[in-house]
Parts: sequence; structure tokens; C-alpha cells
Amino acid sequence: MEMNDMILISVDDHVIEPPDLFKNHLSAADLERAPKMDTMKSGSDSWIYEGRRVPNFGLNAVVGRPPEEYGMEPASYSQIRKGTYLVQDRIDDMNVNGVLASINFPTFPSFGGTFFLQATDKDFTKKIISAYNDWHIDEWCGAAPGRFIPLAILPLWDIDACVAEAKRVAAKGCRTISFLDNPVPKGLPSVHSDHWDPLWKILEDNNIVVSIHIGSGAQVPYSSLDAPIDTWIVNMPMYIANATTDWLFSPVFKKFPNLNLALSEGGIGWIPYLLERADFTYKHHKAWTNCSFGDLLPSELFKRNFITCFIDDVFGLHNTHFMNVDKITWETDYPHSDSLWPDAPEHLWPTIKHLPTETIDKITHLNAMREFGFDPFKHLPREQCTVGALRALATHVDTRPVANMGGHNPSNRDGRPVTNGEVMKLFA
Repeated sequence: MEMNDMILISVDDHVIEPPDLFKNHLSAADLERAPKMDTMKSGSDSWIYEGRRVPNFGLNAVVGRPPEEYGMEPASYSQIRKGTYLVQDRIDDMNVNGVLASINFPTFPSFGGTFFLQATDKDFTKKIISAYNDWHIDEWCGAAPGRFIPLAILPLWDIDACVAEAKRVAAKGCRTISFLDNPVPKGLPSVHSDHWDPLWKILEDNNIVVSIHIGSGAQVPYSSLDAPIDTWIVNMPMYIANATTDWLFSPVFKKFPNLNLALSEGGIGWIPYLLERADFTYKHHKAWTNCSFGDLLPSELFKRNFITCFIDDVFGLHNTHFMNVDKITWETDYPHSDSLWPDAPEHLWPTIKHLPTETIDKITHLNAMREFGFDPFKHLPREQCTVGALRALATHVDTRPVANMGGHNPSNRDGRPVTNGEVMKLFA
């Protein structure tokens, strides 16, 4: 196998919603009350719903900029690549990056749809969430069969409505729902309660994966406002370890052994030690904690029910024997600053080529296809799905970095480290 022979499916990318996303999915009367894109006098674009404004338009959608401008948070559509919000341009950007298919998490509703938790009119907001899902499944994913794995968000404040919407989107071909890594910080019941059991049952019955994106519920803490923002960026993917342990020791997978959980944007290098520590803790302390995994060890349950993914993880790919290689997947995180677009294959290949071809195929696409019930080869011949074949379709795509696109600069660029406090102001 060579680099151009790989078939790449990304289980974590993001979409910046187009301003007209609701137009084909709500009545004229409902459109008047729906979230709207507003352009302020400053030229900044933002979504407004029930008088509340989404504080950050692009959420780090900096792909296509030179690295020194990554920290300038985009503030309008004119400051981001068209591939972030126009589906045909997204296909071009996927092709030039050699990526066959991807899962796209929301932006303005937040990863798990938590923006809508604060809505005043909850009944109408359920209609908004359904319209969002219809746009995502029918219009965004439907525009290019075989190129996207459909994802949905749910009205998390109402378990009956969650179940109803999960059933509805399952019938439309949804393969995963975006849930919260930890629902408690958002004022919702924990995964240790039985509150969510009706939802888990529907998802298990329909083979729908629960995807928990880093930062969807529990926010990565800042050590101090004057610490370099680098400290926060380093810790971000590994902070999902806290949620992982919470889910792992919850009753969820004992009640629903066929339910799968994806640790979106979590990396894999930290997993072997967490599993080692979980097993040690269980064996050493279960006599007094009354914890029970039945005939399994915590590590064995993890390997059965948890899907992992990585962007760039040399250590993890040299330690796959400590994990379940059938549950490891890959991601690009387009269009965020961790993304390696448009050179993802060039970064991935040197870190994975030491593995057997069978294992490479599992990690790059076969695991994602199986776990998310997705078969792109029903729509596209396999030979047209490789890195090399896709890039041959994208010779017209301009990937040169574009400087001075504008946005919110978190510092005066005088050589001082950009701090946590300066970046936090962008989300105020």
C-alpha cells in the first residue's frame, strides 16, 4: 500500500451553517421566529434566536489561513473558506485533502445542540431542532450521497421529545447523534441516572452511535487567565478522559451492551494508561466501592463499546496493541485550527504505514463504515474513493493560504504569548 491508496473517512469535522439553512424546512410563519443570521454595522455575522446572539460566528474555522492568523476568530462569511458552509465547495475541499466522507458537527447550535437549552419557547424550539436535522440530513448530506455520515441533535431538556426525534431521524438514515460528554454542567441529569435509558434503548435498537465531542458539556478548565493559551490547547483533547471514566463506570453499557459511544476529537495516545489505571482501580478497590463489571474488566468494556479517533497521534499508532484496533478511527477536524488540511494524507501516512495493510484499512475507513452503518461504495466505485483518485478530481482547487482575511485578533501581536484571558474574551 502507498499513501495514495488509502481511503479516508473522517469521523469528526464541522459545518458552519449557511444563512438560509431553515428556508426549505419551515413554514413562512415559522421562519419569522426561527434563528436568523444578522450582519452588524461592524460587518460581523452572527445568529440570533429569541434575542440571544451566538457569541462566536466561526468557532475557529480558520482553515485556509496562514498559521500566524489562526487565532483571528472569523467574524463573517467573507472571512472563511466557502467549503466551510457551501456543500459543493466542501466536497472540493474534501477531494483535495483526499477525504472520502465525514461526519459534520454543528457550529451555531453548539456541538450537542446546547444553545437551545436556554430557549424560552421550548415547544417551538423542538420544531427548530427538527428543521435543523432535516437540513443536515436531507440537504447537506443528501447533496452528495456517499460523502457524509448523517448526524442529529436532540431537544435534550425533554426525554420524551428526545426519543421521538431519535426515532424520526433514525427513519431518515441518521447514523449518530451528538450528545454531551457530561450533561451535568448544562443542568441535565447525569449518565449514572436512569433518566436517559429510553433514549439509549432507541439508539441501541437502531444502531445509532452516541458521539460526545470534547467541550460539548464540560468545558476544559483554564489554569489561569494569564497562562498561555497553548496550555489549554494541549489539554483539550485529553480532557475527554474525565468524561470517558464517567461513562465507563456508569450503568449505561451494562444495561445497553450493544450501544456504542464515540469519543470525538479525543485522540488515542492517552488511552492505554487510562485503561491500565481503570483496571487497577477496579481490582484494588471494588471490595469497598461495590463497583461491578460482572465478568468484564473496565478495559474490556471500553474496548467493546467505545469508539476512538485521532487527528495526529504517532504514539497511539505505535501502541494499538493496547487498544481495540477495530474501534480506532481517524478524523481531520476541518475547518478548525487543529486540522491538517489540505495535507492530511501526508501527515497520516508516515505515522501509520508501519501497520499491516489490513489494520490501516480498518483505521482509515472500515471501522467507521461498520460502526456508523455507512457504506459509501453503494454510491461510488471503490477505486474512485482513494486519496489519489479524489485528488485527481480537485486539481482546480486553490489551497494557497490566504492572509489578512480578518476577524477578532486576541492579542496585539507584540511577541507576548497569547493568554487564556485574551481568548476567553472572544466567547464572552
